[in-house]
Amino acid sequence: MTLSDFIDSHLEALIDDWTAYARALSPAESQLTDEQLRNSARNLLTGIAADMRELQTARQAVEKSHGDRPSPNSAVNYVGRQHADDRLAHGFDVNDVVAEFRALRASVLRRWQAECLIDAASFHEMIRFNEAVDQMVAESVRRHSQRSERIRDLFAGVLAHDLRSPVGAILNSIQAVQLDKKLSSTSLRAITIALASAIRAKRLVDDLFIFARARLGSALPVELTQQDMGRICEGALEEVRASHPDASIRLQLKGELSGVWDGARIGQLFVNLLTNAVQHGSADVILHADGSVTDKVTVAVWNGGDPIPEQALPTIFNPLTRVSLEREQGSKPSGLGLGLFICRCIAEAHAGTITVESNTDGTVFKVQVPRFPADRAD
Repeated sequence: MTLSDFIDSHLEALIDDWTAYARALSPAESQLTDEQLRNSARNLLTGIAADMRELQTARQAVEKSHGDRPSPNSAVNYVGRQHADDRLAHGFDVNDVVAEFRALRASVLRRWQAECLIDAASFHEMIRFNEAVDQMVAESVRRHSQRSERIRDLFAGVLAHDLRSPVGAILNSIQAVQLDKKLSSTSLRAITIALASAIRAKRLVDDLFIFARARLGSALPVELTQQDMGRICEGALEEVRASHPDASIRLQLKGELSGVWDGARIGQLFVNLLTNAVQHGSADVILHADGSVTDKVTVAVWNGGDPIPEQALPTIFNPLTRVSLEREQGSKPSGLGLGLFICRCIAEAHAGTITVESNTDGTVFKVQVPRFPADRAD
């Protein structure tokens, strides 16, 4: 008797074995009934048996062992995705999903070993069985992870969007109170601290909003208008000084700095780079804008201090990289770890580039953006 035939002939007993385990594994808030659990087991087992009956060449066997994914529309992948969707809806995490397949594998092989003669042909059957289970596990985990990540990203996007209005209202109110000439020195100091905190909160919310949009596949929107890069740099510098009054930042401007950009987005890019330089560098920070080239403008932010570890450079613009690096070094993360990722998003939205060089002489982030809309990539 082949293993696929064994599954068919012992289907109800195998379903019983697996249902008892799945019930114990179910989250307390799960509303899965015994009938639903049994139907899940039936779908998994019959899907695996069907996959084992399909003809498979030696090359296909090698490819499967290397993890090459068969057609997304294959029966085994379809069942795996359906199982992941169902379990996610009932509160199962990805470890629970993997544990279910582990129990399914053990139930089948234990009964197979106890009731059938194990010979050379049986080993081939077990290989095919394990291949089918592994493929279904891989597809379920892939689907579960994709859906889970999308749910988290949607939550982050909604949260950031809803926070923008109250944070903006707080910032505007603080700025209005700051204009009151009757404030005592103590009140003025408190208002100044509150303003710096509100600006930082707004920056974090804006970064989170952009991060969520990028993760959900939405292009970062930009509103292109005539701008002066020198003025954008000055505005970014003043904003950072408001939050870091003791920071030493020098501005250097060179050449023709007019162009067509989204001033708010470009300003946010420079604020992120300057804040990063102030927090992680030492000595003076230099913000240098160069418009000597006809078709583009280059802006660089330099700071002294310890160089960025070489192994961190290839992923420095990925989200959460700085947070991971700080945790490895034993220091407290200073933000969400999205600042440099946001910088890359803004540069790319302007068809530009951002690069970094870091050594014992200092660290420099360089941004290049085309001067006019015609230079933007579609």
